[in-house]
Amino acid sequence: MPLDEKQRHVLRNMLSALVLSLAALGTAAVMGPAFLLPPVDSATSLTWALTWDAGILVCLILAIGTLARHRFLTPADIDGSGLTSGTARAQVLQAVLQNTLEQSVIAVVAHLFWASIMPFGAQAAIPAAVVLFVIGRIFFVEGYAKGAGARAFGFALTFYPTVILTVGALIWILLRAF
Repeated sequence: MPLDEKQRHVLRNMLSALVLSLAALGTAAVMGPAFLLPPVDSATSLTWALTWDAGILVCLILAIGTLARHRFLTPADIDGSGLTSGTARAQVLQAVLQNTLEQSVIAVVAHLFWASIMPFGAQAAIPAAVVLFVIGRIFFVEGYAKGAGARAFGFALTFYPTVILTVGALIWILLRAF
């Protein structure tokens, strides 16, 4: 089945984000710049991951705050989505918030998973993943109202690092088991 123009646009942007994610995470995990590594004590790796995940928390807070501000300032939306159908802007902001919440949950869990089992030098992938997450959310929010192609890069730059870290950690477990 041939892809239409919108599908090709989405695919190009998602593949670009995948390549960028692989390059950034691979470089961070292999080269592990000292400033991205946790303190030498491996027991602090989880704390280190959560410290970096403050960037993800900020993205979620901004998504919630943006929708709340819009609802407060817009009489048609002030009662919330449970009581109104919502303006088009409120629907977009709600969709951005929902996606940001979903992405935040899986990213933080993936970062904690990675931090709990990967070798010390690979821990630098977590800050790299958080930076990609924040950049991805910016592109996602800016592109959302313009359609799937415009938000694809941001979505993928948020999603792929999470997938890469999860798959990488699972592979690490399998390699260590055999």
